[in-house]
Amino acid sequence: MQNPLLAVGDAQGLAHAIVDTIHEPFLVLDDAFRVLAASRSFYETFKVDPKQTQGCMLYDLGDGQWDIPALRVLLETVIPEKVAMDDFQVDHDFPGLGRRIMVLNARKVLYETSAVATILLAFTDVTERRAIEREKDLLLARTEDLLRQKQVLLQEMEHRVANSLQIIASILMMKARAVSSEETRNHLRDAHQRVMSVAAVQSHLHIADGIDQIEVGSYLFKLCDGLAASMIGENQPVKLKVVADNGKLGSAQVVSIGLIVTELVINALKYAFPSGRARGVVHITYESEGEDWRLVISDNGVGKTSDGPTANSGLGTAIVAALVKQLEARMEMRDAEPGLSVSITRATFPLGFPKPPRRPNYCSRKADA
Repeated sequence: MQNPLLAVGDAQGLAHAIVDTIHEPFLVLDDAFRVLAASRSFYETFKVDPKQTQGCMLYDLGDGQWDIPALRVLLETVIPEKVAMDDFQVDHDFPGLGRRIMVLNARKVLYETSAVATILLAFTDVTERRAIEREKDLLLARTEDLLRQKQVLLQEMEHRVANSLQIIASILMMKARAVSSEETRNHLRDAHQRVMSVAAVQSHLHIADGIDQIEVGSYLFKLCDGLAASMIGENQPVKLKVVADNGKLGSAQVVSIGLIVTELVINALKYAFPSGRARGVVHITYESEGEDWRLVISDNGVGKTSDGPTANSGLGTAIVAALVKQLEARMEMRDAEPGLSVSITRATFPLGFPKPPRRPNYCSRKADA
């Protein structure tokens, strides 16, 4: 039995049926660009009569609406050199349709038994899609502009905050030098260190381009450098040593940790090393694993005393307790033999005292007077 597709008449009927089922406008042209067949959607989209389309030159259809320079380039220059052309965009004002953007895809069909070629030409109306893309581009540009404005405002705010903190710190130090009371002078110096602790976090925010996550270790190094420079005198041979991993926390948490470190280091420098005690060291250790972290401030000083860092009153003690609670952490104080160790731990599980996090990628540095 003969295959029906081999019959010329049946093959032509099948080809026309296939063309008619295509939803997008579609043309079959001969090598002289005359229309051999057109899909139903082509007639409906471009409002042309089938009788005035079949056998006509493409450029003559619809009073010359397809006589478009860009299309001529595609058909007369590109297609003869290539078998296929994809996504050729035509932006044209079509009679009865208005301004439309069409994407053309063309295929040249060659036959083994004939030198005559045909061209398959498909049209996709992307006008609405391009309009949406333009709106998205405009929205993206507007968003980027707003982000740039926000960044400028943030930088301006950071400069203002930094200047304000410096002014406050300078005033506190001036007042500390001017007062005659040693107790008042010490309180003013403590307040100065609290301000400088916040200023250190603020400077890290500036370095990080407003990114909220801050590397805790880097911040603690800088903070303790500042504490050593301003709190440790030549007659007090004490060293601050920082050991920290590369964990990161949000800026609000880092501010709280910085204030805790400031308070506990000030406490250690005040009470742990009586005059004449040599080789004093305060260790600041930070380790983290995921959302869990542990901060330990320990010294090799005289340990617990009735009037020292274990006192249950005072502004510093109240500040540390409030900050530990705010961080949803727990604090443990114990004798270090010698000295005192204060451990502050934040864990994501509620029961029991958590095991120490592992210690990857540690770095350490000491802050000398």
